[in-house]
Amino acid sequence: MSLVLFKPKGKVGTKGKKQIYEENQDTLKFYLRIILGANAIYIALHVLLFWSSSTFWTWSWLVFALIIYGISYRSMRGMSTPYFAEDGSLTDAGTDLNMEQGMAEHLKDVILLTAIVQVLSCISLYFWYFWLLAPGRAVYLLWVHFLGPWFMEQPSVANQEVNEKKQRRQERRQMKKF
Repeated sequence: MSLVLFKPKGKVGTKGKKQIYEENQDTLKFYLRIILGANAIYIALHVLLFWSSSTFWTWSWLVFALIIYGISYRSMRGMSTPYFAEDGSLTDAGTDLNMEQGMAEHLKDVILLTAIVQVLSCISLYFWYFWLLAPGRAVYLLWVHFLGPWFMEQPSVANQEVNEKKQRRQERRQMKKF
């Protein structure tokens, strides 16, 4: 077993269309298994063990989870839709679902968070409060990437110099008029 202490130097290798297509298919299968496994555990436990203590909220949270899974999984599947030519060759593999800092990464996080919360909620329904981490993360990302830089933007040095030049020019013009 080798231990890599440093990142390899040089350019990061690019993936071919076929490799992206195959990795996307594997990723979709993996997350479908997570979704099915979490639902199977949740339903099995609530039907077999906790049927007498199951309430309206137990099944409402299941519907909520199914909606979240459906939206996230369909979005990932739509992003990774491959396009084939008439001869059967792959022309476009779709978006790489394993790309860092992409929308698919956030969708995968939502699926994992929902699965974890769903399975933990078999112990107590209060675990569903952990799902509030998702909107919290969305607000954080919105602030860091869009709102924060927009509100906190400092005027650039070049703009300040241009404004100072304009101000001096206007002062000279006014002095000439008097």
